[in-house]
Formats: sequence, C-alpha cells, structure tokens
Amino acid sequence: MNKREKQLVEVIDEWTPYVRPLFDAPPSSGIEYWVGAGVITQSVWNHQFGYSADYGIGDADILYFDASGTLEEEKNLEEQWNDDFVDLPFSIDVTNEALVHLWYEKKFNQTIKPYTSVQDAIDTWPTTASSVGVKRRKNGDYKVYAPFGLEDLFQGIIRPNKRLIPEEVYWNKAEKWKKRWPELTILSW
Repeated sequence: MNKREKQLVEVIDEWTPYVRPLFDAPPSSGIEYWVGAGVITQSVWNHQFGYSADYGIGDADILYFDASGTLEEEKNLEEQWNDDFVDLPFSIDVTNEALVHLWYEKKFNQTIKPYTSVQDAIDTWPTTASSVGVKRRKNGDYKVYAPFGLEDLFQGIIRPNKRLIPEEVYWNKAEKWKKRWPELTILSW
C-alpha cells in the first residue's frame, strides 16, 4: 500500500465514523463488495477541507459483481442495506456492476458493453477523483482500487474521465460538488 492509499484508509477507518460500519457489519448477503465513489471521495474532501464527517455526503455506493444476479436481487440487497444502516446520515446505493448495461442507456441515453468486474466499472466513473473503490479483505486489511491514483482526490482536483461519460454529466457533477466544497479545483473538459 502506497502513502496515499494509507492516508485514504486512515480517513475512512479512523477519521470518519460513517465508513467503517459499512465494513464492520455488512448485511448477511454473502456478497463480496466494494465501497466506492461518493462516501469515500467526499469523506476525504471533508477531512482535507475541515468539514464535519457527514457534510455533503449524499450516499454510500456498495458495489458487487454477480453475472447471474438479477435487478430484483440488487433492489432487495439495497433495501436490506438501507434497513440495516438506517442510522447513517445518508442513503446506501447498491449496484451489481454486472447488470449496469441493462439500465444505463435509459438513464444516460448511451449503450455500454457489460462490465467484467467492479474494477472495470470504476475505470469508467466520471472523474479521476471519484474513481475509487475500497474493500476489506478477510484478514482485515483494506484493498484500494484507484485506476488514476489518489493525487487528484487529495489535492481537491476534479478532472474528467472521458472514457465513458458525456461532457454534460461531468459538468453537472463538478458544479454540484463545487457548490458543496468551494475549495475544489474544477478542470475543463
């Protein structure tokens, strides 16, 4: 684990009280999952910029990959997670990345190929700073997946990841985040 990955783990494991419970007491779903994007990225910004741990966080993204899964199972898991973590100050969004291609076109007016893994999905997320996933291994150690590294995240730089998203999606996210965290630096498309 490099220096930035260690720093990330310190923020999510020690500083914020809201991420560790997602790893400590997962619902009895039996899935191997990652926590990604929102709650990870925004916890780092809150730490870096001196905000409270719950400031601005809209949701926690729980990601898993089950090629034989169904959208109904995904919905049921999401309900279970939200019921089990009702005391968290944000909602939980559960996504089976194996199924994203089934609904992506309707939501974003663009077809995509099926993802092959959670990491494959993270590779396409809208910004370099938010393309981050963390999972806890059976031995208790954390595994960080950040295909663009963690420098942009820790430096508060919002840079587009043009692999999949259209420019409009990037600007919508960037502008929303800039309103919450004015310290962020937004780079042009």
